[in-house]
Amino acid sequence: MAIQTVGIIGAGTMGNGIAQACAVAGVNVVMVDIAQAAVDKGIATVSGSLDRLIKKDKLTAAQKDAALALIKGSTNYEDLKAAQLVIEAATENHELKLKILKQVDAMLAPEVIIASNTSSISITQLAAATSRADRFIGMHFFNPVPMMALVEIIRGYLTSDATHDAVKELAVKLGKSPITVKNAPGFVVNRILVPMINEAFFVLAEGLATAEDIDAGMKLGCNQPIGPLALADMIGLDVCLAVMEVYLEQFGDSKYRPCPLLKEMVAAGQLGRKTGRGVYTY
Repeated sequence: MAIQTVGIIGAGTMGNGIAQACAVAGVNVVMVDIAQAAVDKGIATVSGSLDRLIKKDKLTAAQKDAALALIKGSTNYEDLKAAQLVIEAATENHELKLKILKQVDAMLAPEVIIASNTSSISITQLAAATSRADRFIGMHFFNPVPMMALVEIIRGYLTSDATHDAVKELAVKLGKSPITVKNAPGFVVNRILVPMINEAFFVLAEGLATAEDIDAGMKLGCNQPIGPLALADMIGLDVCLAVMEVYLEQFGDSKYRPCPLLKEMVAAGQLGRKTGRGVYTY
C-alpha cells in the first residue's frame, strides 16, 4: 500500500519534526493537536527550521513554500481519516497513549496503519489496545527528526509483514535509514546507549577519571560527537535513571542496576541542562 498522506498526533518537538520530514519528501501531512495554539506553534517551528535550511543553501524558498503547503494543521481527529498511516507522537505517557490510540482506532478505516513514536513503551501492549494489532507498528524517530537519519521500525508480536514493508518504504522515501527491531524494552539504540551512560557514572563515581576526561575519552576513542556524561545532562539525569529502572524491572538482570551516584544527583535535583546543573554546570 502506497502511503500518500500521513496523519500525525501531536505537534510538539517530535510531531512537527516528523511533519517536516514528510512534507519535504512530498508527502501530505495532517498534524493534529488538542489546542490550536499547539498546532500553530508546531507549524511555525517547521517554518523556522526550513528557513535555517534556506540560509545553509540546502533548500530554496520555493521548496519551503511547497513543503508548508503539504501540512494541514487541525484540532479535529476526524481530519486523520484522510491518512493511510497515522503516527502517534504524543507525550511519553502510557495512559495518554492508550487513550489516544483507542479513540483513533475506533474512527479510522480498518486498512489504515497506526504507528507509535514511543521510545520506551511496548509496541505489543499498545497494539493490543486497538482492533488492528497486525496493522500496528513502532516508528521511533530520533531528535532532531529532520537531521537524524535513523528510524527504528519496531514489530509488535502481531505486526504483519505488509505493515512492516509499507512503513519501511515510507521511511526510505523520507530519506531515513530504517532498522528493523523486535519489541523489547528500549528497543536497540536506547538499550545500548542508556546502560553506557550509566556505566560512565560508575566510572565517575569510582574516581577513575574526571567527567571531562571520561567524555573526552569516549569522543576521541569512539568517535562519539558528545561524551556520555554531557549527553546525560542533555537528556536529563531523571530520564536516564527512569529508563535504567525500567530495564532493571523488566529484564530482572542486575547489570541494569542504576549507579548510586546517578540516583543521588537526581535526588538532589541536579538533572542536567534543564535545571542548570547536572554533571556539569550550565
